[in-house]
Amino acid sequence: MRRLLSLLLLAAAAPVCALAAPTPSPQPPALPQPQDKPFPGTIELAVDATDINRHIVRIEETVPVPAGEPLTLLFPRWLPGNHAPSGPLPLLAGLTVTAEGKPVAWRRDAVDMGAFHIDVPAGAHSVHVAFQFLSPLFPSDGRVVMTPNMVEVEWRPDVLFPAGYYQRDIPVHASVKLPDGFQYATALETEHAARGEIAFRTTPLEVLLDSPVLAGRYFSRIDLDPGGVAPVHLDVVADQPKDLVIKPEDLQAHRNLVQQAYRNFGGHHYDHYDFLFSVSGEMGGVGLEHQRSNEVGSAEYYFTDPEKSAPGRDLLPHEYTHSWNGKFMRPADLWSPDDHTVPERDSLIWVYEGQTDYWGQVLGARSGILDAEQTRDIIATEAAELDAATPGRVWRNLQDTTNDPIIAWHRPTAWESWSRFGDYYPEGVLIWLDADTLIRERSGGKRSLTDFAHLFFDVDGSDWTTHTYTFEDVVKALNKIEPYDWAAFLRARLDGHGPGAPLDGIVRGGWKLVYTDTPSALQKSMDGVRKGADLSFSLGLTLSGDGTVRAVVWDGPAFKAGLAPGNKIAAVNGRALDGTETLTDAIKQAKDAGGPIELLIRDGAQYRTARIDYHGGLRYPHLERIAGAPDRLGEILTPLK
Repeated sequence: MRRLLSLLLLAAAAPVCALAAPTPSPQPPALPQPQDKPFPGTIELAVDATDINRHIVRIEETVPVPAGEPLTLLFPRWLPGNHAPSGPLPLLAGLTVTAEGKPVAWRRDAVDMGAFHIDVPAGAHSVHVAFQFLSPLFPSDGRVVMTPNMVEVEWRPDVLFPAGYYQRDIPVHASVKLPDGFQYATALETEHAARGEIAFRTTPLEVLLDSPVLAGRYFSRIDLDPGGVAPVHLDVVADQPKDLVIKPEDLQAHRNLVQQAYRNFGGHHYDHYDFLFSVSGEMGGVGLEHQRSNEVGSAEYYFTDPEKSAPGRDLLPHEYTHSWNGKFMRPADLWSPDDHTVPERDSLIWVYEGQTDYWGQVLGARSGILDAEQTRDIIATEAAELDAATPGRVWRNLQDTTNDPIIAWHRPTAWESWSRFGDYYPEGVLIWLDADTLIRERSGGKRSLTDFAHLFFDVDGSDWTTHTYTFEDVVKALNKIEPYDWAAFLRARLDGHGPGAPLDGIVRGGWKLVYTDTPSALQKSMDGVRKGADLSFSLGLTLSGDGTVRAVVWDGPAFKAGLAPGNKIAAVNGRALDGTETLTDAIKQAKDAGGPIELLIRDGAQYRTARIDYHGGLRYPHLERIAGAPDRLGEILTPLK
């Protein structure tokens, strides 16, 4: 009886049925991979960009349906130039699909949120697609591309395209409707224009996506190469007519840019080129490259106050350089047959962006858009930030930072000096300056990186089809210019760790990085634009005018005192903060005093006292000539004849 009772109790305790361990649910079918085959038909795309008050772009397109094939429409996800899957998918809204006037069901892919499967009715030859791009109203939502006086149509958020094809094989006949009174510029060829509606000639989707339209109420078009081999124009839109006025010497500098680029790279890879340039305090800033144009957004004082705008004046030369480096010649793993299905990889972005940044600074100086001193100050600032204010170099090499666009989508972290962010730009400049000065030294001044540029980027001056390159191709081209172990040279700089930045190019260029207690004119401009103070090389922080701490250098004096980005300095040594001068004056006084700098810190709703035991005074970076050394940097920045 007792045994029977025990068995009954065990049976009652056992589960009614055994539960299987979980296994993954089945994945949906993979999206069609792009194939290099003709697309049967032409997409008709109409974009209405007239609703500038509400920042809403309305899109309609007619998409042919390939016979016997399912239809999946894709939203451009990978944005060339952003190097990341940062297409603004959340801003697509109101999607409807019809065929022969009747609604057609669609469903979003269960895994790929930017893919839309269309249930095409039997016998339908095309579908009509309508949706809106809810363009950002505030900078916190993304880049503002519509204001009362200007609009930019970037195409990428304004089109859905069929899966299964290379973008270069999909013809698109596009049109755009602009607000009344707006003039426009684009690399596209106009078919006809009337009453604010412009139709463009049919072009491959790849070319359309690479050819934005910039339009504005206050517009100026300037010929930068009168009588040249290919038309080049500076197309400017502004908030006010006064911002369009260009001084004669500044105009000549921008014309010089075209000639200096031709002399540096040899041929060109476009039939015409447009600088799509917005100078505005309302439009979102941008620097984005295209084959036959670029998008650059700068402050409204770019032309009216060149000294104030100096910190960003290498941007136009940078984006122009991309026509050669990045668009014509592109890293093999950064090229994709469509902007959605095949992921990009950024392993060679230190060439794509790093060398472009180098040429942007060099061409800025050679053209006169910047003067040599301003360019040296840019190099000094970037070198100092890497050498003295980027301790993250001890754990993370430059090669790994090439993954930043994909990891962070161009969003810096609060502790940027430790995590590192986008350092392939400034450190790329130092690497290519190192290479340029080394070639000059080894060849006795007979050859330079310009010879590499001619060889590498002028494969065929009449061709503007994208070509791809690998690390081995870069090494091979460098060896043709100057035999050397370039693979080891590059890998040491890409895979090595700090502390300290690669400053050999500056020293071989005849200069050295030094610090003084006086900011350069460029530093003053930067602080003025930011409305704050960069004290990275003294206290190890940057400060806004109201006392908000913007950044803190990891393991620097401010860090050790417990400060963090977002803290607000309310008082310095018992005195209420009255602009950044209150803190800079305290740094000067502490140089000869024995006590720490005492800060009253507001952290949210709490106050605390932080004491920084720093007595090194103000420190700002400069380049100083090395007595008796050849001035190779000066030679590099000298205009080519």
